[in-house]
Amino acid sequence: QVQLVESGGGLVQPGGSLRLSCAASGSLFSRNAMGWYRQAPGKQRELVAYITSGGGTYYRGFVKGRATISRDNAKNTVYLQMNSLEPEDTAVYYCNVVPAPQSADWGQGTQVTVSS
Repeated sequence: QVQLVESGGGLVQPGGSLRLSCAASGSLFSRNAMGWYRQAPGKQRELVAYITSGGGTYYRGFVKGRATISRDNAKNTVYLQMNSLEPEDTAVYYCNVVPAPQSADWGQGTQVTVSS
């Protein structure tokens, strides 16, 4: 079982930046693609970006060019650097393996609020 602790969220003005971190425990981290997901109020959770165990990356169109995902396998940590934040990026951000199974355990997430 993987335990996940997200941090780094906060209130930021449009155009600002944040760096999210996710510390994961368990043996699954180093062998799996890890991704950042987000859930906005009233919406379903969606994948934002992921990084494979080998370092390959994928970004959804709505963050492409504005986000950078990275991982430190020695620290079991995955990061998401987000720039040029928009109000539409307001959501709770979670990390998990990709793909996340139906039975996946989720952390508490970290709230990102983009507002002037």
